[in-house]
Amino acid sequence: MAGQPARSVMRWGVGSASARQWLKLVVLSVVICGFLLWMHAPAALLLGPLLAGVILAANGGKVVFPVSLFVVSQGVIGCLIARMVPVSIVGDILGHWPLFTVGVLAVVAASSLLGWVMGRLRLLPGTTALWGSSPGAASIMTIMAEDYGADVRLVAFMQYFRVLAVAAAAALVAHLFGVDTSAHAPSAIVWFPPVDAWPLAETAALAIAAPYLAKVLRIPAGAFLVPMVIGIVLVHFGLMRIELPTWLLAGAYAFVGWNIGLRFTKPLLVHAARSLPVVVASTLILIALCGAVAGLLVLGAGVDPLTAYLATSPGGIDSVAIISAASGGDVSFVMAMQTVRLLAVLFLGPPLTRFLAMRAT
Repeated sequence: MAGQPARSVMRWGVGSASARQWLKLVVLSVVICGFLLWMHAPAALLLGPLLAGVILAANGGKVVFPVSLFVVSQGVIGCLIARMVPVSIVGDILGHWPLFTVGVLAVVAASSLLGWVMGRLRLLPGTTALWGSSPGAASIMTIMAEDYGADVRLVAFMQYFRVLAVAAAAALVAHLFGVDTSAHAPSAIVWFPPVDAWPLAETAALAIAAPYLAKVLRIPAGAFLVPMVIGIVLVHFGLMRIELPTWLLAGAYAFVGWNIGLRFTKPLLVHAARSLPVVVASTLILIALCGAVAGLLVLGAGVDPLTAYLATSPGGIDSVAIISAASGGDVSFVMAMQTVRLLAVLFLGPPLTRFLAMRAT
């Protein structure tokens, strides 16, 4: 997933300068969202704030907001997926475990091979290539990279640039292979629909309490996964109904997008400038390799192209979830494979990366 917010965006800003930065960010987000909605782009409410954050941060802008808002936003996205994904997701994984095993291991192997090759060719310093190429769990890979002698700033740039690139590529694939995009026209959006107060209160409680539980239990990516799992169970047994009005989803999408985009600060871009061609090339190669794995799922298992691509995308699980929910893919299949791969990366990624790093150097 996209990871925790950077330290520079963890407090409320005060004063007129901060207010101007917020105004710029919001206005720019609205303008870009409006254009993307006019173009019928999938996940426009995520990509608009994401691009606005990139533009603002790259031009020296700085916006600060509490970690709690981002965490709750992840909880809201988890509730969204819980409303869409049936409890049979576990049965889907168990019933198609060979397919999931091949898909997950192929993506992990492709990313590890790419990082190892770049390390052997000395295209990037030290073990940076390996840590930067690890798929998913961006925040965890960035933190661990520093402990093993990698350039943590370059690793962070590689990880979050890939999240950005994967989000853009997934939106493009969704546009090419998705459902009729006319259903997502701006005129069809009802920003303030009528809502039931009690289900909305239950949803808000789940979005707030479940991420806190994940933090107490120290579950990686738990701010998104825990409310998703709890929500699926509660909805399946009729214990709650998830209520997510458009304005609430738009706010959650905005904070997730801003958290990614605002990381692309000018100092980070300047530091990464010399390695930019290698980073861009490696990102595109990894996306292409994962696209090849998606092609195998299409040809060998009959999975539709949009679902296959989203399921194998090496980006943040939260951004892929938003795009999947907005574009008409098989959300259950996508989230099942993304979740299995996230767990595989969390458990296998660090020892595998250390093993390859020793041999790459």
